[in-house]
Amino acid sequence: MMTNLFSQFEIPQMFGTNMILITLLAPLMLIPQPVNRLNTNRTSTLTKWALKKITKHLMMPASKNGFKWAPLLASLLLMLMTFNIVGMFPYTFTPTTQLSMNMALALPLWLATVLTGLRMQPTKSMAHLLPEGTPTLLIPILIIIESISLLIRPIALGVRLTANLTAGHLLLQLISTATLTTIKMAPSLFLLPTLLLTLLMILEFAVALIQAYVFTLLTCLYLQENT
Repeated sequence: MMTNLFSQFEIPQMFGTNMILITLLAPLMLIPQPVNRLNTNRTSTLTKWALKKITKHLMMPASKNGFKWAPLLASLLLMLMTFNIVGMFPYTFTPTTQLSMNMALALPLWLATVLTGLRMQPTKSMAHLLPEGTPTLLIPILIIIESISLLIRPIALGVRLTANLTAGHLLLQLISTATLTTIKMAPSLFLLPTLLLTLLMILEFAVALIQAYVFTLLTCLYLQENT
């Protein structure tokens, strides 16, 4: 039994050893691997079709130079979706509820898009810091504001993913506890909290997919500005 609501977010340990690496690798085993056959199974075919459609949608606004990022962004999307969905099941751990992991994903991706822009089109990339037609007196203030806006992007990426998944898991824990208590104390009234818990579960599965998509989409938009 959990001692508090936040104990579900603690990194699992075994014999005093941190199991985060094994936890990260376990959901990836569920992804179907390509085979050297003409006819693959339905799961592989559906996965390839979904990745193709989503990647095409993500890379539609990007330039030709940004198409090189398509395999990376597709892999990122599939990884986040797998982590988020697997973490919804009982007796599992959700790695994307850890801010440290999300920041470890967001910071390198954001920095790579910025460095790509500075290398390929430095003038256009630096021009984002100062809108055209800005009055002379506002130039220093706008440069500072735009610089802060640029530097805060990886923090926003990591915190958004962490906050949404953490809030959803906490809400599920509260509603499930209330449901069990209602069944014990007033069995005739269990239908309402059970229905609410079911609807919330469906919502959280949708949030898990949407948050993975939003994280990847924002990374693609940052790339679009620098290519």
